[in-house]
Amino acid sequence: MTSTSQRTPAWKNSVRQLTQLSLPWRITIGYLTIMLLLPVSALLLKASMVSPSKFWSIATSPIALAAYEVTFVTALVAALINAVFGVLIAWVLVRYDFPFRRLIDAAIDLPFALPTAVAGLTLATVYSENGWIGSLLAPLGIKVAFTRLGVGVAMLFISLPFVVRTLQPVLQELEPEMEEAAWSLGASQWQTFWRVLLPPLIPAMLTGVALGFSRAVGEYGSVVIVAANIPFRDLIASVLIFQRLEQYDYEGATVIGTVLLGISLLILLAINLLQAWGRRYEL
Repeated sequence: MTSTSQRTPAWKNSVRQLTQLSLPWRITIGYLTIMLLLPVSALLLKASMVSPSKFWSIATSPIALAAYEVTFVTALVAALINAVFGVLIAWVLVRYDFPFRRLIDAAIDLPFALPTAVAGLTLATVYSENGWIGSLLAPLGIKVAFTRLGVGVAMLFISLPFVVRTLQPVLQELEPEMEEAAWSLGASQWQTFWRVLLPPLIPAMLTGVALGFSRAVGEYGSVVIVAANIPFRDLIASVLIFQRLEQYDYEGATVIGTVLLGISLLILLAINLLQAWGRRYEL
């Protein structure tokens, strides 16, 4: 005789399981639905109202393609640079004791608390041709403010804390005795770093890169001030969306936003796969 649970359709079992969830699960699902699923669904629903031919025309327009390239390539380069210097900064903050270390450690979180518009204004002032740093680079023919290089500097600034903060706990858990054992066996400092220290850092490093990359892709406030926002030069996708909204081109803004969402999800999926690969090296 077939049991009652076997005769019950699968969807009814799923509904029954959802209704039996504890209160924390219900709150979590409700919050994620309101804050994440509904906005994304609304964007996709709005984009679905655009005909496929028009969607493709807007999404692949020359100005949109140039904005995608500036946004994702610059954000990826910034994330990779921060991966290198983030390891160095986290290593110094964890392994060395020096004056004002706590102050410098606290300053790492400054991009979290600083309004992005203030960050953009500060970067534009410092890196302008008359600024403290820009005046030193101008004789060398290097212009930062109001160029694509300025976009990269802004993305470096706002994404650095993600890498440092994800690496610090891992470095604190690494025992110095591991390095001493490697040295006693004849390993050089480079071999010790490459074969002993780096493997446990890979998952945290990839997590920091993913978070920093995501933050850089969605950045608006600092970039819109430090960049000239000229199409085909330093215009990023988020600024292009705002420009379309200013022109009451809601379809264009929705299509570009949907493409930006899709590309971001694909890149984050690839990074998550890399994280899964990197976890094989965890201690």
